[in-house]
Amino acid sequence: MKMNQTAVKEAFPIRTVSALTGINPITLRTWERRYGLIAPIRTPKGHRLYTKDQIAMLHRVVALVDSGIPISQINFSLLTSDPEKRSTQEEEFWGRLISRMITAVSRFEEAVLENTYNEAMALYPIETVTQRLLIPMLRNLGERWAAGEGMVAEEHFFGVYLRNKLGARFHHRKRLDYGPVLLTACLPGERHEAGVLLFALSAQDHDYRTILLGSDMPLEELPATVKQSRSDAIVLAASYCEQPAKLMQSLRTLVQSTDVPVFIGGYVSVEHHDAILATGAYPLGADISFSFRHIDETLRKQIHRKANH
Repeated sequence: MKMNQTAVKEAFPIRTVSALTGINPITLRTWERRYGLIAPIRTPKGHRLYTKDQIAMLHRVVALVDSGIPISQINFSLLTSDPEKRSTQEEEFWGRLISRMITAVSRFEEAVLENTYNEAMALYPIETVTQRLLIPMLRNLGERWAAGEGMVAEEHFFGVYLRNKLGARFHHRKRLDYGPVLLTACLPGERHEAGVLLFALSAQDHDYRTILLGSDMPLEELPATVKQSRSDAIVLAASYCEQPAKLMQSLRTLVQSTDVPVFIGGYVSVEHHDAILATGAYPLGADISFSFRHIDETLRKQIHRKANH
């Protein structure tokens, strides 16, 4: 890197960088030479100096290595902050991770799934990983299974892996003692809980409490469950539906049998958006962030209507 006086004042020698990041100077120089990790500023005497941005990048690299990602597999260009390149690089990054996970599922390689998940978590917050990696994976596997292109065992293998991963996080989360209560479950016929687990984990970040009922929930039991649990809304989800007409009739009966809003999420709510609206339920789509905006708005309107009666 070409040296200038301003850069030198804001840069740090390799011994300081080593102390801050825990990377041995010899290791750092090897990474630079072998992988092109960083181009430090050079003083007239050849000493290396590193900027704050480069140190921040090194911290991200250390997090990836600590998570089990080999240094040779890290995409260093993705860690740069160049806004012109970042969008394209991110699309390629998520595409590669999804492809890697699909291959791992087809070979039943849990270690590869774990390394791929950890790589994403080291770079992005959980909501981004959910939207850009986990939900597309669930959709892809569901579509492959429905089209007869994948084995049921593959979908179950990934479902168990994800349920174990998310279930541990769900049970160790901090319990809220405030906020509206969402009664959450899978629609009848949906046996994979990963989608509702992802939703329940995100709910806490939006100041909601959740009661999680799991897979294949009979809808006729929900009105009584709402009363006993004092829930403020019902949130149901599924990735697909084999008998949409039967489901819509059941949803209509549910909406008429309870006085709390009924929300439907997952890709079934995209495919059958208008039919769900016709039952009196609220389709949420597959974007979790949007789902909470819709739930917030609907519950505020409900509170306002009750206050005016």
